[in-house]
Amino acid sequence: MTIQQTPAPRMAGIVSSLAKNAWVWVVVTIAAILNWLAFSLDAVPEEAALASRWVAILALGYLTWKKKSLTVWILYSLVLGAELGFDFPQFADWYNVFSKIFIKLIKTIIAPLLFGTLVVGIAGHADMKQVGRMGLKSLIYFEVVTTIALAIGLVAINISKAGVGIPQMDLSGELPEVRTPMTGPEIVLHTFPENIVKSIAEGEILQIVVFCLLFAFAMTLVPFGQRRPFLVFAESLSEIMFKFTGLVMYIAPFGVGGAIAYTVAKMGLGVFQNLAMLLVTLYVALFVFVLFVLVPIALLFKVPLRRFWKYASEPVTIAFATTSSEAALPKALENMEKYGVSRKVVSFVLPTGFSFNLDGSTLYLSLAAIFVAQAANIHLSIGEQIAMLVTLMLTTKGIAGVSRASLVILLGTAASFGLPEWPIAAILGIDALMDMGRTATNTLGNCLATAIVGKWENEVHFEEGKDAVPAPAVDGH
Repeated sequence: MTIQQTPAPRMAGIVSSLAKNAWVWVVVTIAAILNWLAFSLDAVPEEAALASRWVAILALGYLTWKKKSLTVWILYSLVLGAELGFDFPQFADWYNVFSKIFIKLIKTIIAPLLFGTLVVGIAGHADMKQVGRMGLKSLIYFEVVTTIALAIGLVAINISKAGVGIPQMDLSGELPEVRTPMTGPEIVLHTFPENIVKSIAEGEILQIVVFCLLFAFAMTLVPFGQRRPFLVFAESLSEIMFKFTGLVMYIAPFGVGGAIAYTVAKMGLGVFQNLAMLLVTLYVALFVFVLFVLVPIALLFKVPLRRFWKYASEPVTIAFATTSSEAALPKALENMEKYGVSRKVVSFVLPTGFSFNLDGSTLYLSLAAIFVAQAANIHLSIGEQIAMLVTLMLTTKGIAGVSRASLVILLGTAASFGLPEWPIAAILGIDALMDMGRTATNTLGNCLATAIVGKWENEVHFEEGKDAVPAPAVDGH
């Protein structure tokens, strides 16, 4: 007979841990007070504030070392990177090197990992009806949730009116050169690869997924005895790439810290004051979306929130720090399988979601488009705003695979409704900070979509205390 442990011992352990490390939080609090006195009241020398910050960071480093958790290390690297960028901005280019190395290594993982997992997930089971059901359910879910995200962005910016009263600026030369927005037929055409090697080289995730799906479908038409050797190879490839991902994740704190340090070094902490209302509006809207849309959906489908967050938090943190969904994708694939969703669902829904279910990006676009109109002092009627929402709902489906995707869509929408470009150039000043929130929300939304589609398909199996889910057997059933 097993006696269930009461929460009391667990709570006692937490209290004991906090008591042992209380000195760390005392040091951090003192540092915060000294820096407030130095920068707000000029009552403390800046040298003392600088020293207190580094003492606090070292204390947090000690606490991080004791935790021995990759997620904690990544969070610590955010703090350390911001401090390095602020104190030593002259090394900005070196910070960027660490960030780019991490993203490059991540990009090498995506194509072979998708190929291995999709081939085994589909051709290893040969249930084409289930693949069709997953595709239909996924697209319906994506469309509903992204439309709600667009509406929340629209409401948020109309309430805050962040763009009202901004003085007109001549920033016409500030917009970077980007590809022109794709039309509807071009979006459909862009989905299909003409050269898989080219698609891999250019990081076209959706084209890679389409190729893998067609390849796996073709394998199901071959007798099982003939396709079995390739299935064994694909399963071995996927397992190796998961291990490869684990190795690359060891340098994630350096990549994340470098990304934050570079951003702060180039833009300074003062950027938080620039266009602050727009920034706050976005993050409040994202918070509302997560709290009042994603959480109720999770509860409706009986997704265990604590367990889900345990496995979603790491890819979300990586997405937030690197502002790259690609950087988070390999870890999200691995962790959602550990969460308990079968590999065939994970390998299908997650990559598709990163092309069609960009909740954070779509919310940002509706918010930013109305901000541009407010900044230009152009009044848009409710009908015009709804028309803009419908336009964004359609054009955001081609957002994946486009260079500077959100900017391209925003420029195209502004042009369609006769809005000027200079407010978009102003937004670029804080675009990196906004990109953190929207990319993290994209990743969180796609992890949840994977869990929900897995529930729909009865492909979620886990036991408490069990992390890993066995790889699917390569059989003929």
